[in-house]
Amino acid sequence: MRDIVGICRRHRVPMIPFGAGTSVEGHVLPVRGGVTIDLSQMNRIVAVHAEDLDATVEAGVTRTQLNEDLRDTGLFFAIDPGAEATLGGMAATRASGTNAVRYGTMRDNVLAVTAVMADGRVVRTARRARKSSAGYDLTRLFVGSEGTLAIITELTVRLHPVQEAVSAATCSFPTTRAAVDSVIQIIQTGIPVARCEFLDALAVAAINRHLRTAYPERMTLFLEFHGSAAGVAEQAGRVQEIAREHGGSDFQWAIKPEERSRLWHARHNLYFAGLQLKPGGRYVSTDVCVPISRLSDCLVETERDVRAARLPIVVVGHVGDGNFHLGILFDPDKPAELAEASAINERLVARALAMDGTCTGEHGIGLGKMRHLVDEHGEATVSVMRDIKRALDPDDLLNPGKVVEL
Repeated sequence: MRDIVGICRRHRVPMIPFGAGTSVEGHVLPVRGGVTIDLSQMNRIVAVHAEDLDATVEAGVTRTQLNEDLRDTGLFFAIDPGAEATLGGMAATRASGTNAVRYGTMRDNVLAVTAVMADGRVVRTARRARKSSAGYDLTRLFVGSEGTLAIITELTVRLHPVQEAVSAATCSFPTTRAAVDSVIQIIQTGIPVARCEFLDALAVAAINRHLRTAYPERMTLFLEFHGSAAGVAEQAGRVQEIAREHGGSDFQWAIKPEERSRLWHARHNLYFAGLQLKPGGRYVSTDVCVPISRLSDCLVETERDVRAARLPIVVVGHVGDGNFHLGILFDPDKPAELAEASAINERLVARALAMDGTCTGEHGIGLGKMRHLVDEHGEATVSVMRDIKRALDPDDLLNPGKVVEL
């Protein structure tokens, strides 16, 4: 990798790191030409330190590959963005997903990275100790940098014990506010739910049509509980009580591994299910995150916008941490539909920022949200980001035209 970077640097050729291509904000588009560096074949699991609950892997290892390798250790890697992404790409975009409410995001689960800098230096940002006060935290700088500061080639990630008991359930509600107010109360009460996903009625209908399932076509929470058998039973009982207070149905349980697999397979296939709502259509996929106390207000206001739209829109979210998405379907041959989808996205971002939220909870900035970075952080803060980019990549060769414009 150092040789590739050296050749590109000598000839002033831009470099675009590529993992699995699952990002959605134009991260891997070579907008200024250059060389796309495919890291997917750097897929060696370097070491598993089961006693320390960590593993070191090359950047092209996928989460599924790592978890298959860990199958007999009693450990697992928790971050599940849904897509079969590489861990290097997940670190670069600071990914999260359905488990983040309990296990955190990539920011919380990457202990160290090895990266190649724009000038060819190879750096390792940390040792494997669980904490350190030694110097600047370069790990956190590179996690989320979207390939603009360095090329991540190896990373050490946190592992978690497989829980004694795991149960999943669905619960439907009469309204969006009822469902989300339940989530807010669950989180504020401190119940350690492992997954808490919201799907609106249209999203559930799309899944039913696509996978021939029979979920009630109402506002629905997909839930999962991890812990001891007694702990899971207690968590589920408390969440069921809260749901009933808000008009929620009795839980429909998925306890056996194959039942849970079907449930989360349905959730992860919403993208493909939604496409059937508009044959030939394409998605504008949005991503915002707000403080948990403002989640109901944000989703209810967004729901009004969705109902007024002429396009089919599914609403889904990792609502346990305040993060949700719209899947806006449009005809790529009709510019007016793309304009409407873009306008809905713009209003959603403005709404989230007005509630002290963020323009992206997990998708990243890439190309698509560069203009919102100043709206969120202010020009002074973004100017510091530009200074960091200039210091580490003065010739603007690493994924140029993304995150910040020099």
